[in-house]
Amino acid sequence: MVTQTALHFFFSLLQSESGLSLDDSKQYLIETRLQPIAVQEGFPSIDHLARHMKESASPLLRQKIIDAMTTNETSFFRDITPFETMKKEVLPNIMKVKEKSRRLRIWSAGCSTGQEPYSIAMLLCDLAPSIQSWNVSIMATDIAEKVLQRARAGVYSQHEVQRGLPVSYLTRYFSQSGTEWEVKPEVKQFLEFRKLNFLSDFSSLGTFDVIFCRNVLIYFDIETKKKVLEQIARVLAPDGSLFLGGAEMLLGITDHFLRFEMGKGSCYKKNEPSNQK
Repeated sequence: MVTQTALHFFFSLLQSESGLSLDDSKQYLIETRLQPIAVQEGFPSIDHLARHMKESASPLLRQKIIDAMTTNETSFFRDITPFETMKKEVLPNIMKVKEKSRRLRIWSAGCSTGQEPYSIAMLLCDLAPSIQSWNVSIMATDIAEKVLQRARAGVYSQHEVQRGLPVSYLTRYFSQSGTEWEVKPEVKQFLEFRKLNFLSDFSSLGTFDVIFCRNVLIYFDIETKKKVLEQIARVLAPDGSLFLGGAEMLLGITDHFLRFEMGKGSCYKKNEPSNQK
């Protein structure tokens, strides 16, 4: 069992490096995710790993620990409602409003192994040929380099494609190789994967029409949530849409956004005069 000293060392490290906020109730995460790293690095325990980290940890080892602790659950079309709202409400509206510029930018923040941004890309492929003359891009970011490598490859196991992915999408947008399935180039063409830490300044990413930041804020403390949401407000287009996880609420955290009901789902828009109800 990990000691309290080592436990709180890793809590502090993760908070300062990634914004991830953990407490003693998450001790099991430290034990289950860092014990394999301790073994791989030749340390007899997580405590010994912590001592080494305090003295002379390499950037690669530090990144390996962050990757292990920030890798979260994901699946294709997870909690289907936001994607239905995107398809039936948000995208048709964007195509009307931006008919002249024909430019659409989407950000999948905290993309993990890529299922979310590829799900969004498949929705865009469904719009062909009406969207073929558009300049469309999806920026997909995560702090963990290991999951980004998997996302870029776009190769998934049978188990992964069976979680949330409609059979019609599997046969249309994936190529099978043995027991694995690879996303086809027509879907990959929309995506750019990039490493990004939410604690950094991401204003250089530019402006987005749609931002998916789902099931990410739940891992941050209140102050970090406020800072991240303030930055998101800066890069969301004036009439852009922000999708959060079902359990993520902004009441009492920020007044930068207003919640809008759209069909059977909802999204957030910037709290500006044009969006006042």
